[in-house]
Amino acid sequence: MCGIFCLFGAANTHTRDYYVACSKKLRHRGPDWSGIYMDDVCVLSHERLSIVGVENGSQPIVSADKTLYLSVNGEIYNHEDINSRILDNRYKNTTSSDCEAIMNLYIEYGDDSICKYLDGVYSFVLYDKRRGSILVARDPIGVNPLYYGHDSDNNLIISSEHKTMDSCVYVKIFPPGTAMSFCLNDIYRPISNCICKYYAPAWNIEKYRSKQDESSIVQAINRSLTSAVNKRLMAEVPFGVLLSGGLDSSLIASIATRLLKESSSDFGSKLHTFSIGLEGAPDLIAARSVAKFLGTKHHEFIFTIQEGLDSINDLIYHLETYDVTTIRASAPMYLLARKIKSMGIKMVLSGEGADEIFGGYLYFHNAPNSDEFHAECKRRVNDLHLFDCLRANKSTMAWGLEARVPFLDTEFLEHCMPIHPEQKCCGIEKYILRKAFDTPDDPYLPKEILWRQKEQFSDGVGYSWIDELKAYCEAQMGDTELVDDTRTKEEAYYYKIYNELFPNRKSVVRRWVPKQSWEGVGYDPSGRAQKVHNDKKID
Repeated sequence: MCGIFCLFGAANTHTRDYYVACSKKLRHRGPDWSGIYMDDVCVLSHERLSIVGVENGSQPIVSADKTLYLSVNGEIYNHEDINSRILDNRYKNTTSSDCEAIMNLYIEYGDDSICKYLDGVYSFVLYDKRRGSILVARDPIGVNPLYYGHDSDNNLIISSEHKTMDSCVYVKIFPPGTAMSFCLNDIYRPISNCICKYYAPAWNIEKYRSKQDESSIVQAINRSLTSAVNKRLMAEVPFGVLLSGGLDSSLIASIATRLLKESSSDFGSKLHTFSIGLEGAPDLIAARSVAKFLGTKHHEFIFTIQEGLDSINDLIYHLETYDVTTIRASAPMYLLARKIKSMGIKMVLSGEGADEIFGGYLYFHNAPNSDEFHAECKRRVNDLHLFDCLRANKSTMAWGLEARVPFLDTEFLEHCMPIHPEQKCCGIEKYILRKAFDTPDDPYLPKEILWRQKEQFSDGVGYSWIDELKAYCEAQMGDTELVDDTRTKEEAYYYKIYNELFPNRKSVVRRWVPKQSWEGVGYDPSGRAQKVHNDKKID
């Protein structure tokens, strides 16, 4: 993943030095190289984190006739298949970047239809100099962030993070699974002339399936998740897995371990795993058990409450949100990412998405019926780009570390989203996912981990983290009235910092809260706040 910045309109409004300075605000996302193209109507910059095509993959990528310019934040897992099977090797790549497949598709088809061929996570801007137009797109789920807006001169600005967009009159979140084409009118101002919602899966429209034979379901889950992990091992640099000790990250680590043993990886067959927590945290203990079982090269980091508190201002700057849930969970991840990057690791696999797909949060036990359970799963998956994807991406990319999320593979979603809710949650959250990897003859995980109750990351790193964080925020605000529409002093404190950094930028922030309309579900997003916490025990 990288950082992209684009201005489209009257590019001579500012100097090149100004645009370089804007792009530099994204350099934490791409510390390996910088590239910028500029003409009278377009500025296209790229801050590169090199994972694939390390020696020859700099961007913006330029077509042979110098009429197309492409900047991408992301990776295209099926780039070889695109070039060989779909395009029949008609185009000779000028770089070793997997992202050049996007340009080749555009040369072939010339419009937003190219997105349907892409299997990956990405946000990109492609400038067509001949047409005086740009094509902008974001991956189906919104794993990679993207924002757009207009400045006072009506120039269109697009960026991976909105900290580069101080000149904008407004800023909007670019919607996932969408492509937009913009062209210039006769006074050199961009107008949108095509909006394409290219990702509209059946699971987002239709009702869940009737109950099916469990054996066929678990086989599909096992096969498709293994495939999703395998795709995301595409890398030319050292990598590892974020291992919290919870079900989701532990499964990813287990699958990756098996795949590495079967591969000829340049980095050996032993997987590196990473965990963080306060001294004695439940996640540390669980992760230690998983690492020993899998035989990984495990790295465990202890953080203190004070170190977490010291990071809050910088964290909000990088996250670009004041959402309570996001900040609570991001602080340990942010600290861990810094440690991992210092070890020379540039990519990690992470377990985001499973709770949304399978109704894994403890408050799902309060769903009044299957219809509402399913509707909440869909809402959570559709909102991932606002919360868990944002957290995973920005808290790691703050240090130039890329987090890949196999659970959000579109093929995996197609298999899992329509599963009947009573088969997803049967006595314990994410029952069917656990069952898919419950293979006693060749176990993926220890039984106590495979059937461990859900523990939200911000709780699992140590219960005192949230307690001390809340107390600290309340002390900072004192007797001050809550500001704007904030609901707690903790939220008010984060909002105060956020508003100083990004004034009048409230519109891009959303709140993560449980489904409060369900009986017994409160406002507090912590898993510990749910009655079912620790009520469920597995023999």
